[in-house]
Parts: sequence; structure tokens; C-alpha cells
Amino acid sequence: MRKSKLPIFIEDSKVPKYLSYIAPIDIYAINVGLWVWCRYKMNVRQKQHETIHFQQQLELGFLFFFFLYLLFWLIGFIKWRNGVFSYRMNPFEREAY
Repeated sequence: MRKSKLPIFIEDSKVPKYLSYIAPIDIYAINVGLWVWCRYKMNVRQKQHETIHFQQQLELGFLFFFFLYLLFWLIGFIKWRNGVFSYRMNPFEREAY
């Protein structure tokens, strides 16, 4: 993992908890732009995962990344009728894992 100050990790946040009410999965951490909000303290592996998402956003542009992420999830949901499985099969998640 590259030594960088970005993304900015905000641990012990309630943002993922509130977003979990409307999401098809239980959100532990979410990366939006420069910030990563996490429910609890993050370990090194989780920080690497979210940093990979940050790099994906830099490469594609933040808005285009979110558009593609949602599109891949939606295609998976239509195909498998399972929100959690379509999340796991999302190419962005597979690369980050």
C-alpha cells in the first residue's frame, strides 16, 4: 500500500449504519471521494480494501465510478436476484478483495 494521507479514514462513524437501512447489504465501511466512513476501527486489510476503491475512483473519476458501480450491481441483481451476491460479484469489489 502506498504511503499517502488519502483517503481520510473516519472510524466509529454512524454513516454506514444509517446507509444500511436503505442498502441491500449491511454496510461496514463506505468510500465516497476522499473520505471513508467506517462503523468501527479498521484493520490494515480493510484499509487496503477501501484504498483500492479510492484508487478506482481516481482512475475513473468519482461520478463515473459510482455510475459503473451501481450499473454492475444492478445487472448482477437482475441476473441473480440477490443483492448480497451481486455486491460480491461486482468487478470493483472483486478487485478490491
